[in-house]
Amino acid sequence: MKIVFKLFPIFLFLLSCASSSSVDSENEADFVFAFGSCNREDSPQPLWSAILKNDPDVFLWGGDNIYSDTDNVEKMKGEYSLQKQNKNYQKVLNQTTVLATWDDHDYGLNDGGKEWHFKEESQQLFLDFMDVPANSKRRNREGVYHAEEFETPKGSIKVILLDTRYFRDELKKSNDPNRRYEPSEGTILGEQQWAWLEAELNNSEADFNVILSSIQILSEEHGFEKWANFPSEVEKLKELLVSSEARNVILLSGDRHISEFSKTNVDGLDYPLVDFTSSGLTHTYEDFDGEPNRYRVGEVVKYKSFGLLKFDFSKKKVRMEMRGENNKLQQDYLVEFQ
Repeated sequence: MKIVFKLFPIFLFLLSCASSSSVDSENEADFVFAFGSCNREDSPQPLWSAILKNDPDVFLWGGDNIYSDTDNVEKMKGEYSLQKQNKNYQKVLNQTTVLATWDDHDYGLNDGGKEWHFKEESQQLFLDFMDVPANSKRRNREGVYHAEEFETPKGSIKVILLDTRYFRDELKKSNDPNRRYEPSEGTILGEQQWAWLEAELNNSEADFNVILSSIQILSEEHGFEKWANFPSEVEKLKELLVSSEARNVILLSGDRHISEFSKTNVDGLDYPLVDFTSSGLTHTYEDFDGEPNRYRVGEVVKYKSFGLLKFDFSKKKVRMEMRGENNKLQQDYLVEFQ
């Protein structure tokens, strides 16, 4: 694991959207996260070798890690097995730490929530896929949410993986043919997971806190799945980020079959809040021709993509990158702390 340098107190946080020519790509990062979502286990998977070229310390599955959509144990087990046998994915498993959350297609039900009758079985199959020990407390806890902290001699990063499926209330269907869902009241995380998340953030002393949600948190105008279908949950999260005083929170998301950066300013935070969406690894919405997102910075990437977070503690910056086949840089976003 690379050595990182601990941050001094942060007085100013600057964000800039940058092209590859404006960032020194030759400087080695102190710590690297790679992440991605939307991966068909039976399709060509051209991005694993590109991911490994970046020497990530951690790879994060952002959900839809397989496309199963079933309540048949043997079928889902076979699809997880097929993914795990992928030779290039095996190289990732052998060379870096792999963590994961799920989304609807590996949960087993398209756009599914707490009503899914198969969720207990699919949770155990997910944990099998992730090689979670049989005696782990995660085996007896509802939902797949999880947190781990990565410490080095001079700094630390906490990763918080949320479960947006197991406890989520029913979505409100839209009467608009151009929209699938409308905002309504309800919960995404559920009482138990909210209490856990509050404790994780309140107790965090990490230099950075990376929160991974399978669905987008900030983008709110499109008609598909998103946190904004439950507006009170978005506000609750923002309030928690402020009250917890957890340092330097970065949001990651997947699901959409496009990649984009979103950011907003939250009263009480001395830095803009960024949601980095990276989707998908094997297939994308290549016919995408635009949608509103008032929080978007930069452009939408509609081709196969994975995300990178490159932490440089000595220079107090994080470079966020979208990369595609042959490790081609698609777009980047530079976050600087002073």
